[in-house]
Amino acid sequence: MLLLEPLGLLHGAAARAAVASGLARPLAGGPSAFALVRFPDGRIRRVGDVPAEVLAGLTAPRPWAGFADTPVVMGILNVTPDSFSDGGLHFDPGRAVAAGLEMVAAGAAIVDVGGESTRPTSVVVPPEEECARIVPVVRALAAQGVAVSVDTRNAATMRATLEAGARIINDVSALAYDPESAAVVAAARCPVVLMHMRGTPQSMSGLAQYRDVAAEVAAELAERLQAAEQAGIAREAICLDPGLGFAKTAEQNCALLERQGLLLALGRPLLVGLSRKGFIGRFGGATRPSERMPGSLAAGLVACRQGAAVLRVHDVAATVQGLRLWRAALGWDTPAPGN
Repeated sequence: MLLLEPLGLLHGAAARAAVASGLARPLAGGPSAFALVRFPDGRIRRVGDVPAEVLAGLTAPRPWAGFADTPVVMGILNVTPDSFSDGGLHFDPGRAVAAGLEMVAAGAAIVDVGGESTRPTSVVVPPEEECARIVPVVRALAAQGVAVSVDTRNAATMRATLEAGARIINDVSALAYDPESAAVVAAARCPVVLMHMRGTPQSMSGLAQYRDVAAEVAAELAERLQAAEQAGIAREAICLDPGLGFAKTAEQNCALLERQGLLLALGRPLLVGLSRKGFIGRFGGATRPSERMPGSLAAGLVACRQGAAVLRVHDVAATVQGLRLWRAALGWDTPAPGN
């Protein structure tokens, strides 16, 4: 697979005019566009000088899980006692369901329910305990028509939550942790998120060694994408996550965010989860995770400008408001009359 990097990004009216004149190509189907492309050997060429079929991985539309109008917001609902930002806050099932419904009311298109923390010092949770925590929450939210994603790396949890009404599987191990997980997803024919991570949450901090973080993450995600397809999972069902904060230093997170467009060459939509993470606090000067919403929103908009299709966030209402203003400023949406 030729990993081409889109450069010279354009948005709004400028993107439309450049595409119409042949000076740019739509990025992931639009509405943004790119005028230049960088090849793996470092050469930068104008898109008009590159055959359309060579750029197909960057230009093709990529609807996923029924969402064609992106970016969309995925709300984080951790039903855990030890998650880094909100551990214990939603450990009671009733409170978790209420919080999930509040996220939907605030504009979340998806609610991502998790029962095991994957922070660096986390403790491994057996699938039985994970299911006990989240299956009642998944079932209650699904019964209300919520599009529920389940953040798990265990095949048994995937089976139980899909039976309870979950629509999407979100696996931080990209289906590499549990040898049965790919077969579960293939049989269910459900959308899946494959996240980049090296090692496990307990070992990943020592594996953050890259010569070119963007190129290496892209190559390693390409391997997981291929493995998923070989397991019988339809390519159209797959979304990719660069795994910010997982086996990456703060500086590597920023470098990957800056060159995130390279991952679009894999031809799949991108989910970006950076909400309240440590590198946001480091560069934004916020020690406590709960104080990192402004930095998370700023970084999230950078990710969207680089082609992210899904933002996974804690602060749903603030993110939805920021995205609406951002889209309007780029000419994607028209504000309501009188506003």
